[in-house]
Amino acid sequence: MERLRISVFWCGTIFFGSLSFSDLTDGNLGMVKLKKLCKFCDLQPTSCNGTSAGHCYTSCNITAICPDKEEVCVSIWRKKDDNVTIETLCHHPSLKLYDLMLDDFNNTKCEMKERKTSGSQFYICSCSEDECNHHLLFSPWAIPAPPDPQCVPVVLVSLLPLLVLAILVVSTFYCYRVLRQRRLNNEWDNDARAIMIDDDRSDSSSTHANNLNHNTELLPIELDLQVGKGRFAEVYKAKLKQSASEHFETVAVKIFPEEEYASWKNEKDIFSDINLKHENVLHFLTAEQRKAEKQYWLITAYHPLGNLQEYLTHHVISWEELWLLGRSLAQGVAHLHSDHTLCGRPKVPIAHRDLKSSNVLVKKDLTCCLCDFGLGLRLDSSLSVDELANSGQVGTARYMAPEVLEARINLENIESFKQTDVYSMALVLWEITSRCNAIGEVKDYEPPFGKLRENPCVESMKDSVLRDRGRPEIPNTWMNHQGIQIVCSTIDDCWDQDAEARLTAQCVAERFNEMEHLDKLSERSCSQEKIPDDSPVSEGK
Repeated sequence: MERLRISVFWCGTIFFGSLSFSDLTDGNLGMVKLKKLCKFCDLQPTSCNGTSAGHCYTSCNITAICPDKEEVCVSIWRKKDDNVTIETLCHHPSLKLYDLMLDDFNNTKCEMKERKTSGSQFYICSCSEDECNHHLLFSPWAIPAPPDPQCVPVVLVSLLPLLVLAILVVSTFYCYRVLRQRRLNNEWDNDARAIMIDDDRSDSSSTHANNLNHNTELLPIELDLQVGKGRFAEVYKAKLKQSASEHFETVAVKIFPEEEYASWKNEKDIFSDINLKHENVLHFLTAEQRKAEKQYWLITAYHPLGNLQEYLTHHVISWEELWLLGRSLAQGVAHLHSDHTLCGRPKVPIAHRDLKSSNVLVKKDLTCCLCDFGLGLRLDSSLSVDELANSGQVGTARYMAPEVLEARINLENIESFKQTDVYSMALVLWEITSRCNAIGEVKDYEPPFGKLRENPCVESMKDSVLRDRGRPEIPNTWMNHQGIQIVCSTIDDCWDQDAEARLTAQCVAERFNEMEHLDKLSERSCSQEKIPDDSPVSEGK
């Protein structure tokens, strides 16, 4: 009787587990086919000598969600002279890859096949299981042989409890992955709806945009006009054409020459982190290597109001607009510095290291978004003191914190890099405040330390900031407004000579949140414009 009860229990478990799994795969949760998870690394050297060993693993530690649900995982092994490289990627089997059509993409394992090329050995494989392009099989004997048929019944009976448990675990994991994928897709869709901004069109999203930055084909982009130029790159307003139609979307294209590859790669790597996404950080679409033009491109959302410096030059703002600009600036910097996203996912903190009003864009709702991460530094806890020291004295001299000017950042504490951003943010907040009509008489725009020459050198700034301990002037008349008084107190706390005494960006954001209903105007007043609003300025350095 006991044996009968046990048999009924296990049979029932298998039956209902099978039903659950069947329901999931039949789409009762409303799911569509999931996108693949593949190893996805650019061409990189490897010690894998699979042609002699029979099999090996890639050294790729990046797993990507393929942009198209029909794409499969691909690995390519090359050997030229003594140099061996591996490339891993997602690819649609209906398209050619290196002039080859994939013919084994339905395999569950990545079985390498040699293709004839001149001057090198070339092996390629494709497969349809998640991360199946990690284990490369170069010969049939490297694939585990099937078990002896006579052993199968014995193995099944012995492993029946584990088999049932595995079904339950797989079912649970499948449910988790389905729900998580749906949530991520919703997040991406919501983000994408608000990335493209044009003067005559509402926000839209690009059907070509690839947030994972793994396009195999160049986007159909037509450059329009140059809207910015900096030390490392030029920025253009451009048209992203829609497939099979005459419609286009307006984007910004930041073009780096070949010699500025390092700056492009650093900014691309920072932008490619999905956890960087935030309403107050410039929305990134993709990065491209334009070999024909010997250029490197970053493609982002376009904001026609341009950068904050240009906006303040041509507009006097109200108290409410000051609050919007200041709060969104602090929220963007706080997100960069945070070690987790708003929904709690872990993220690597980032120091901008070149925060200034020309590296902040103004969106149509008069909120800020941060841009230009060419000098950004990922504050990974694994970085050594030597690696941090090699990051150098970087930034714009006018906005450099005292410890940066003096080259005395505390490399033992990664918080020191965040404190330099807070100092720079204080100068930008001062710029915003100086153009607010709530302070009384508003003078023409001038940058911080405006009495210095247009582009002061580090030595000039040392004299002003270190020797004289100077800061931009905050007149007494600014204190007549309660909100401005709190902003000025916050600015003073952020540009303290002692880095450790400065507020955090999160604290600044919280102070602005507390001011939301302070002296709030009955309705938003329009900015007093000095020139037409349609001046085409955008991100610049």
